[in-house]
Amino acid sequence: MCEKAGETPALPTKSLEMWKDPKRKIKSIQEMKGIVSKAHALKQKVVFANGCFDLLHAGHVRYLESARKLGDMLIVGVNGDVSVAALKGEGRPLQSEGDRAEILASMECVDYVLLFNAPTVDDILREMMPDVHAKGTDYAPENVPERETVLAYGGQVAITGDPKDHSTRDLIQEIINKFPS
Repeated sequence: MCEKAGETPALPTKSLEMWKDPKRKIKSIQEMKGIVSKAHALKQKVVFANGCFDLLHAGHVRYLESARKLGDMLIVGVNGDVSVAALKGEGRPLQSEGDRAEILASMECVDYVLLFNAPTVDDILREMMPDVHAKGTDYAPENVPERETVLAYGGQVAITGDPKDHSTRDLIQEIINKFPS
């Protein structure tokens, strides 16, 4: 279960229409600024998590479920194709940004998805000012790239998920090993 126990978001983020078409959860930065502003006016705690999510695995799911438990709303920033290629190298991403965003939007614990192509989410964080910036356990609070940005506007940095025992790179290698050409 991805929702915080006993709580339902006050904003209509999980209407039946969204569940019929998860793509409705994919928003622009301008749309997200308005949504976050309304959430803050309702005293809701907004959590932002981000990553490439190139081949969704259990580590991603645990990271996002843990992040969702930190607040009333979870927004997931997804690295766009250009950004993933720059970060991960040749042959990546495996799935298009649209497909990755739609897969994440279909998760119950994810309220909204936002695509970006910058090397970090500093600008997004400055514009939206979520209460919590959640990163996976491959980080420590002191080495989160956007830490200073989050602290400057009064937000918190949180490390969520299980130990870093899963990676897309390892999963790709395992598939190659099991199914050689």
